[in-house]
Amino acid sequence: MKGYVNQASFKALLRDDMVIMVGGFLANGSPERLIDLVAESQVKNLTVICNDGGYVDLGVGKIIAQGQVRKLIASHIGTNPNVGTLMQEGEMEVELVPQGTLAERIRAGGAGLGGILTPTGMDTIVENGKKVIEVKGIKYLLEEPLKADLALIGGAEADTYGNLAYIQTMRNFNPLMALASELVVVEPHRFTPVIDPECVITPHPLVDYILKEDQ
Repeated sequence: MKGYVNQASFKALLRDDMVIMVGGFLANGSPERLIDLVAESQVKNLTVICNDGGYVDLGVGKIIAQGQVRKLIASHIGTNPNVGTLMQEGEMEVELVPQGTLAERIRAGGAGLGGILTPTGMDTIVENGKKVIEVKGIKYLLEEPLKADLALIGGAEADTYGNLAYIQTMRNFNPLMALASELVVVEPHRFTPVIDPECVITPHPLVDYILKEDQ
């Protein structure tokens, strides 16, 4: 871990045109304060990779509402009507990815793989524009890996070294995204002096900064 960031030093990490992964599942485990700071920064033309479009006033929905997101890659958008409106009006590109495929594409990005083969989406619009590879008589779609410039991680318990454990279902996409991003910033749900090594999910070498408001 490089250290702690406050509001100002976190905003200094942001820039236009970034690809940002945001943890959470319907805002459960989302780093709400970090998302607020992205909104305050007014950076634009972002590509956001998240499980979903959040809600109008929760999760990534807050930066979508401000027009900061150029493209959203997610598994569903039904909880945020703004996403559908912006997509239909051509104001924001939306790439819908089956949820398991989305998780595996992120995992592949973190593992340095060239992609994954999956039958999910064959013979549907998901197949459009993608390579089909046959293995032992079975056809698969080649889904390319996803990586990001920055991951915003929530739902975690952090210790003084920067190790992370995750709190029940707040875990969701957060550990995968921490592996697949060049820069990782964590908004812990709580702090503890030391996490039992057997319970560490994201080890401190993968964490760059932790948000700590009093620093």
